[in-house]
Amino acid sequence: MNLIFDAHLDMAWNAVEWNRDLTLPVAEINKFESQFSKTVPAIGDAVVSWHELRRGRVGMTISTLLPRLHRKDGALSHYQSREAAYGACYGQLAYYRAMVAAGHLREISDLASLEDHVSQWSADQSGEASTLPVGFILSMEGSPSILAPSQIEEWYNAGLRILGPAHYGPGPYCFGTGSGGGLKDGGAELLKEMDRVGMLLDVTHLADQSFWEALDIFEGPVLASHHNCRALVPGDRQLDDAQLKELIKRGAVIGAAFDNWMIKPDWVRFVTDPQTVCMADIVDHIDHICQLAGNAKHCGIGTDLDGGFGKEQCPRDLTTIADLQQMATLLSDRGYSDDDVEGIMNRNFLDFFRRAWA
Repeated sequence: MNLIFDAHLDMAWNAVEWNRDLTLPVAEINKFESQFSKTVPAIGDAVVSWHELRRGRVGMTISTLLPRLHRKDGALSHYQSREAAYGACYGQLAYYRAMVAAGHLREISDLASLEDHVSQWSADQSGEASTLPVGFILSMEGSPSILAPSQIEEWYNAGLRILGPAHYGPGPYCFGTGSGGGLKDGGAELLKEMDRVGMLLDVTHLADQSFWEALDIFEGPVLASHHNCRALVPGDRQLDDAQLKELIKRGAVIGAAFDNWMIKPDWVRFVTDPQTVCMADIVDHIDHICQLAGNAKHCGIGTDLDGGFGKEQCPRDLTTIADLQQMATLLSDRGYSDDDVEGIMNRNFLDFFRRAWA
């Protein structure tokens, strides 16, 4: 079984905001939740837990701090004060630290911890029965929790290694998905502080103008943790070819997202049959990027599974995140070499962090 690197999971958000015990198998989580009416329709059956990650040998993740709620009323999904968002992210960080203490997780914050962790997982021969901790690199999706650019150093010292300044709508420093505009007051200073301390930039969710202005200022390593291709699925949530070419030029890796509406055009949440999407459709997005790059070195996996949706919005051949192992076969069937498959499944993101942290 391949070691898998998943570049985007909102794990603490699932545990703290959705009240899920992620130490359990997914079937037990869903059995417990089936007793109750869903308070938010978009919360479907879970597909991710620490148990399922180990079972599928998803031994490395980028896991987020997400300063956002999940409410029926859209306005209530945003914290009404930046200070509350700040407190929420520290609460999510405390959850990750508790999972580290319990042996479920290992925090990866530098080159030495990365190499040691990969070595342990590579030597592990227990397959689905693995009890090794899942490694995570700490990221933040959206920036309301960063009260001023000067606070970047505080967050870096707290373990934050990646920041995606945007999420949905306008943010404090820039614009995100579904909105338009460039960097706001403090946006340039935020990026310069990130450069200064060595925090990496995740361009995911940046509105187009904010994307280009950010790349003009930010000089450090850049990634796109969970993005698909606008050439295949129109809309500002996807990257267009010019953006992809710029990211390739910058040495970025783009993680393929597993949310159905980002995989197939005209897929409508709560309307379109989930059976119309399969994981082979995700390979189309990976292949598009590889054709632009002329190689397979800039593609990875960034599922975003359970990131505000559940099984009802996943490809039909994915029941839990452990099914990511099927991606290796799908890539091979499309003509990718064993070396390219290993790169997409784990090594491209691992090498990205090796370069970034060298």
